[in-house]
Amino acid sequence: MTDLGLPTVPKQTRKDLGGGVAYAFNGQHFDAPADLDIKALADAMTVPLSVIVQVTKRCDFDCSFCSEILQMPDPSLDQLDAMRRNLEGVGRVFLSGGEPLMRKDFSEVVDIFHRHHIVAVPTNATHALDHARNIAGKIAYANVGFEGPRAAFKRVRGDYDKTMAGVRVLQEAGIPLALSAVVYRSTLSVLPFTVQIADTLDATKVKLILPLRKGNALNLADHEFITTDEAETTFARLKEQRAEMQWSPALRLTAWTPQNEGHMIVVEPDGTARAWPVYDAPDLWENLGNVLEEPITDIWQRYRFKENHISKYVGQSILTVTQGV
Repeated sequence: MTDLGLPTVPKQTRKDLGGGVAYAFNGQHFDAPADLDIKALADAMTVPLSVIVQVTKRCDFDCSFCSEILQMPDPSLDQLDAMRRNLEGVGRVFLSGGEPLMRKDFSEVVDIFHRHHIVAVPTNATHALDHARNIAGKIAYANVGFEGPRAAFKRVRGDYDKTMAGVRVLQEAGIPLALSAVVYRSTLSVLPFTVQIADTLDATKVKLILPLRKGNALNLADHEFITTDEAETTFARLKEQRAEMQWSPALRLTAWTPQNEGHMIVVEPDGTARAWPVYDAPDLWENLGNVLEEPITDIWQRYRFKENHISKYVGQSILTVTQGV
């Protein structure tokens, strides 16, 4: 067989993070026993399981649900390296945006983080050709926003064909894929098609997320926001369809319940760390500190959503269907 010199994906399938929690690369999720004592683990942990680092606020789409519409300068590579040092010990880091692949130096950004953390990249894939070969084997997966099929995708997110072309580039580079879809009432009917597309692309999972009233989503009609009960009913139906159609991707659905409040720690381009979403806070943010100025261990100590953070990331406060089930 001819050696085409293609990059290889990470061979590691599991990484123990302590406290009974591991990261499963094949399913791209945190794994923990069903009887995990969340409170005891929260008391014992000194750093979060996962942190989102916004390496840019710029984006080439204008998604109708986007909460990140306020711009600020990109952090420099030196600033990102300082953030990385202060994030020492964090299991996984999402290198996010905006659209992170819009940075011309994105492969250098990945190089800063990947030796120290499990790295995942949320992306619309439109700039995949610029970076895919250089980041393959260094990131655990690319999480592609995808409300397919084409008509729904174009109405909710942007250019379907441009994203699909980027997805093929990621696949050719051997980068594992997941899809995520923001769920409107008007897109409920297309969810099976989204899972079918994910199955065709060999994506490991489909993450379904309800929109929050911030940024562009403030312009959404009220009827587009479904209730938690409706979300659970929708998920149950999709679970049945998954079994009937023998789709392989795992399913995840995050609704905005009290158990999920504040579960994400987001680091903005200027280093400001915030808990998100905090339902009664301005812009749904709660300030925690700045990782350019202090280590994540100090920020973790004042973070008041530790149990929500752990419960969500180990799948205990969201709806899930795992691969093969």
